[in-house]
Amino acid sequence: MENQMIFAWAIIFCLAVAPVHGQYYSRTVKAGPRVEKITRLHFFFHDIRSGENATAIPIASPNTTQDTPTYGTLYAMDDPLTMESELTSTLIGNSQGLYLDLSRERTQFTAIFYADFAFTTGRFNGSSFSLFSRFSAEDDPSTIREMAIVGGRGAFRMATGFALLRPVWSNTIGDAIVEFNVTLYHY
Repeated sequence: MENQMIFAWAIIFCLAVAPVHGQYYSRTVKAGPRVEKITRLHFFFHDIRSGENATAIPIASPNTTQDTPTYGTLYAMDDPLTMESELTSTLIGNSQGLYLDLSRERTQFTAIFYADFAFTTGRFNGSSFSLFSRFSAEDDPSTIREMAIVGGRGAFRMATGFALLRPVWSNTIGDAIVEFNVTLYHY
């Protein structure tokens, strides 16, 4: 009986000690003052959905018969970013991500857009920012659209901000060239 009592107390002791020593280590330290930087970028984005060298391809579509075949289609993209509106101009990076076509209207493109804009040359080589927002193509092609910047890495660590987009050219297939004016707030 005495051995059982010792065993019971040993189990109780082990159970009481385990939570104290089983916790992960954490320590909160007060961050020093940080200097916020503002960076403004200007470049052109080339979304090509046609031809042999397409940079955006459908990866999933709804399994329904409908009048608007692109509605509900999910696209993967790896679009080039250039200094000028011509695709042959200086390549400065690429935009990789996904967008989901949300518009039932064939004449209007609306999408939820997630992309990482990575720079491969110049001052910001190895840095990127992330954009996650809704994009709507209005009837007036000259309308400037605004999209949200939600993060970044490298020189753009902890970035927030916005991108102003102006369509430069598009066709009925879905190919487009878009001018980006980006304002980033980062540390």
